[in-house]
Amino acid sequence: MNNEHSNNNENNEKEIFEKLTSKQVNILLTGATGAGKSSTINALFNQDLAKVGTGPDPETMDIKKFTYKNLTLWDSPGLGDGKDNDIRHAKNIINMLNKKDNDGNLLIDLVIVILDGSTRDLGTSYELINKVIIPNLIEEHPEKRLLIAINQADRALRTPNGWDYEHNKPTAQAVKFLNEKVESVKKRVKEATNIDVDPIYYCAGFKDEYCSQKPYNLVKFMSYIIDKLPKEKRFITIMNTNKNKEMWEYDEDLKKHQNAIFQQISNAIGEISKGTVAGAVIGATIGSVIPVVGTAIGTVAGTIVGGCIGLIKSFF
Repeated sequence: MNNEHSNNNENNEKEIFEKLTSKQVNILLTGATGAGKSSTINALFNQDLAKVGTGPDPETMDIKKFTYKNLTLWDSPGLGDGKDNDIRHAKNIINMLNKKDNDGNLLIDLVIVILDGSTRDLGTSYELINKVIIPNLIEEHPEKRLLIAINQADRALRTPNGWDYEHNKPTAQAVKFLNEKVESVKKRVKEATNIDVDPIYYCAGFKDEYCSQKPYNLVKFMSYIIDKLPKEKRFITIMNTNKNKEMWEYDEDLKKHQNAIFQQISNAIGEISKGTVAGAVIGATIGSVIPVVGTAIGTVAGTIVGGCIGLIKSFF
């Protein structure tokens, strides 16, 4: 009898795990040249864009695509490369936004528009957001499938006291400036489209033979991404994040955003399991496998699949 009960639990856990990992996630990233799409992808998902191929058909020939397990990232040029190129890029983005998967659902789960925080000239980015992307997000609430992210926060305020390099965070003066930039983006989009957006600022970081800059606010960025994705696609996304813990160390409110992600994933697992598997999971255990979640969350009780932890570890 015990063996039968054990086998049923194991089968149930495997079934839930399959549901959690069988979905395909598609994220489209776009933004002006130099905004940092490549560095953002590398920071969040640890992907080497040198291995990326072009799109699979003429409609998306300018859009780079690569897939890692169940996660597909589409890297599209933004506007600002000349009138003819802008027209072509806009058409390609519109085609992507209207593409459907084999089940007849919209292919793209989330559009992330990367803005260059180091420049004041965001005119082409507003053209992209207000005239190309939002009008072609055909759902009733297009903001649910759109995230605007302001990169290069470390260079936003071009003064010697614009960044605290010792603690890898913006100075108080820079925080004020960046928050004003966020509000400005919200206002410009609202005025043009009547859509409310909630932009985030961050630093993707970089490293070359001459110098390096550590990432900042990636945990908050990821919490925004996870929150906008369908619940059934959150787990597989977090499983594909960068496993380098150093990428997630610096955040304006690290514990808050770690907890936000943990709760988002917990709720998704609970909904998928329909409460059939209950138990407690130690946040530190998950954190050892998924660094973005962190190791300082503590014990969380609820409809979390305890048996998934072993399966997660074997997943790697």
